Amino acid sequence: MISEATKARFAREVAKYPAEQKQSAVMACLAIVQQEQGHVSEASEAGIAEYLGMPQIAVHEVTTFYNMYNQHAVGKYKLNVCTNLPCLLRDGGKALEHLEHKLGISMGETTPDGLFTLQQCECLGACADAPVMLVNDRNMCSFMSNEKLDQLVDSLRAVEGKQ
Repeated sequence: MISEATKARFAREVAKYPAEQKQSAVMACLAIVQQEQGHVSEASEAGIAEYLGMPQIAVHEVTTFYNMYNQHAVGKYKLNVCTNLPCLLRDGGKALEHLEHKLGISMGETTPDGLFTLQQCECLGACADAPVMLVNDRNMCSFMSNEKLDQLVDSLRAVEGKQ
């Protein structure tokens, strides 16, 4: 399941640590697999565990602890809305509900066209900018009013030609 090219990328990450601590590269290896395959499957976890010489359950624990690792296929755009208390107090829950309505899906689901997956997440560390969300685990969006949420979704649909 893990190609030789992927293993070469793993090796570059493992080289950053002392030989007896190569398991420290587990998060980087998970990120590589997700980048290449779109998500981290159980088979991929097994391959990473074998490569790093650690129990598969230890890799699975990391995969399931962090919400940045997708355990199944997700939409092209993964929208993570912060639902931690500071964001909830500043309409984070309403932002999530608005997106559910606009996208026609519930939290944790993917739109039928495979374009959007909607998730909730824990604190993104930008409480003063609440409500906040993260797009594809990389782009932070702040002060997400209903209007800004609509603009974001509409612009992403327009990029894909699906308005």
